[in-house]
Amino acid sequence: MKLKKIISASQRILHFQPSSGLSGDMILAALLDLGVNHKEFKETMAKLNLGVKLKISEVKRASLRGRRVEVIISEKKRLQERKWDDIKNLISSSPFSPQVKEKALAIFQALFQAEAKVHGRPLSEIHLHEVGADDALVDVIGSCWLLEKLNVEIITCAPINLGSGWVKTSHGLLPVPPPAVSEILKGIPVYSFGPEVELTTPTGAAIIATLTSHFLIFPEIIVNRVGYGAGRHDFPQLPNILRVFLGQSLDGKKPVPLYEINTNIDDTTPQVIAYTCEKLLQGGALDVFQTPIFMKKGRLATQLTVLVEADKMDKVIDILFKETTTLGLRYHPIERRILERIIETVEIEGEKIPVKIARVEDKIIQVHPEYEACRKLAEKKGLSLRKSQDLVMEYWKKQQQGWKRQ
Repeated sequence: MKLKKIISASQRILHFQPSSGLSGDMILAALLDLGVNHKEFKETMAKLNLGVKLKISEVKRASLRGRRVEVIISEKKRLQERKWDDIKNLISSSPFSPQVKEKALAIFQALFQAEAKVHGRPLSEIHLHEVGADDALVDVIGSCWLLEKLNVEIITCAPINLGSGWVKTSHGLLPVPPPAVSEILKGIPVYSFGPEVELTTPTGAAIIATLTSHFLIFPEIIVNRVGYGAGRHDFPQLPNILRVFLGQSLDGKKPVPLYEINTNIDDTTPQVIAYTCEKLLQGGALDVFQTPIFMKKGRLATQLTVLVEADKMDKVIDILFKETTTLGLRYHPIERRILERIIETVEIEGEKIPVKIARVEDKIIQVHPEYEACRKLAEKKGLSLRKSQDLVMEYWKKQQQGWKRQ
């Protein structure tokens, strides 16, 4: 019963693993592979009145099976160009929910803005050939509808494989990643591995960049289902598969990517380092600690280590450069596991003492009175710090027994 209670209160998380890149049709296929009814999906997409046909099949890519989705359109329609107003009007007038429309519009806006910037032209003049056709409309709107159908609340994504080499477009040969993909994926972790082809398309990049809340290797979740979306090409040395993991968080908290920052300092005073530690904690660092080390030529130095959430990392780095003499630092993503923590209050002679309690489900693992409050109580009553802490624990235990009797 306890497990069911935890799951029902948790958040539904979808994690993308684009080890072979991603495209609109791969995202669509992977989401469909999570168990959505194919007939219902086809009937829903038919409401767009695009006059296209959908082919859903199961294929093999290298040694793995995957779902494949193909949008079949006539050659005449394939030549059709679409501007931003065309896309906006089509989505706005479609029979989908406001949430699906909002996400689809945001994805296409990211595409048009990227193309406008790389070509140096106004948004209204941009024609999207590769991503503006009917197949992209199905990919984008279909993906947004599937996410709603699957009740996805949070989307995370691992670093994205871009591929390498050259890609043929309506503008001629372009290096991989193409300029539009490079623009869309600014600030997002990427890498290059495998065959010399384009592995991540503008449509796929825009969907992930727009909808993903966190980029991390893998969130801590209970995995319920895994979907496999197959790409168009079959590479013998690399399964051209996009995997998606649908699961639930363990405690209802959002997965937050963390970074550890390290820097070595050998030419400053302990006072400056202590002051910097205080500023780092005020700036959002989760933890800061010092380690004595030996540097080149036997110089005694201090390694400063900071644990920080990704969205506060820039502020923490600015503090390190401003407050210390360091010329450089290192950082890398890390994962951690923490106990559930709550704060209870014990009142002793008018002093309210916070007590930190760490639990696993309903089982208490650790209990710690708050240091500063215990120190204040010790000074007030003329006790040693240890006696003050023991007194708080004695009161807390009596308080617990009183609650149990009630």
